[in-house]
Amino acid sequence: MQTQEKPAIAKQPPTEKRYYTPEEYLALEESAIDKSEYHDGEIIPMTGGTTNHNKIALNFCRKFPLTIQEQNYETFINDVRLWIPLTRRYVYPDIMVIQGEPVFHENNQTIVTNPLIIVEVLSNSTKDYDRGGKFLTYRSIPEFREYILIDQYSYHIEQFAKNSNGKWVLTEYDSEEAVLTLESVEFQMPLREIYERIKFEVSEEEASDTTSEIQE
Repeated sequence: MQTQEKPAIAKQPPTEKRYYTPEEYLALEESAIDKSEYHDGEIIPMTGGTTNHNKIALNFCRKFPLTIQEQNYETFINDVRLWIPLTRRYVYPDIMVIQGEPVFHENNQTIVTNPLIIVEVLSNSTKDYDRGGKFLTYRSIPEFREYILIDQYSYHIEQFAKNSNGKWVLTEYDSEEAVLTLESVEFQMPLREIYERIKFEVSEEEASDTTSEIQE
């Protein structure tokens, strides 16, 4: 008995990746509903933040003073872009602290270039990138001296500070009683204030593990 041959399925050509100029990205971002980052030609959509993520960022900004020992600081939350020329990236850090006057990119007052401190609130979907490739990119900024990573699921903060030898030194804080001591600025902030009114939720990872245990 003869078997009927199956018709050949035509292979679809691979979709060609689209690359954008910085000018095209900025034009698109002006009218976009959701924010995206620009990574040397690629446009990367950003994920939405949780309420805890938003509260932690606001708590930090609310507690950080504008003037410390007669020095002025500007604090920007995540609607202000950062331009990193060495890697040709536009990104939206959760928080940036700038000492003195911000240096704007090409006179665009929505884009700065000279953060002293960058703060990121970690989520399970971004924590590896924030600790790895993103931190590596940030380190190319001459003015950048301190990187604060805040866990949103528990009392835990990682602080990377650049010392006088140009080495990045890690300090960790992991209790409600701990006090974050900034290295680039003479200022302290208790963790209980950073996490004020935060109700810790089960992380995506923990939720997945719990579901697996129930199914077993």
